Amino acid sequence: MNVGAVIGVLVLLVVLGFMIASFFVRRHRESSAPEAGWTRTNELFNDPSTNRRMRVWLDAKGERHYVEEGNEPAV
Repeated sequence: MNVGAVIGVLVLLVVLGFMIASFFVRRHRESSAPEAGWTRTNELFNDPSTNRRMRVWLDAKGERHYVEEGNEPAV
């Protein structure tokens, strides 16, 4: 096997590893469920990178957090 093919395979494996890992890593300000004290808003959007429906929640400081719709507790 030549050196170019080995390098190509290694690059392909690294890229594939990053793609798989991105499915399990949360994005900026994304949570699996809202925390105590967060206020639910009426704002919903589809995350274009994951195609998931997300709801915006506000914490006591007014900072936004994003929770996948359906993962929040019943109100």
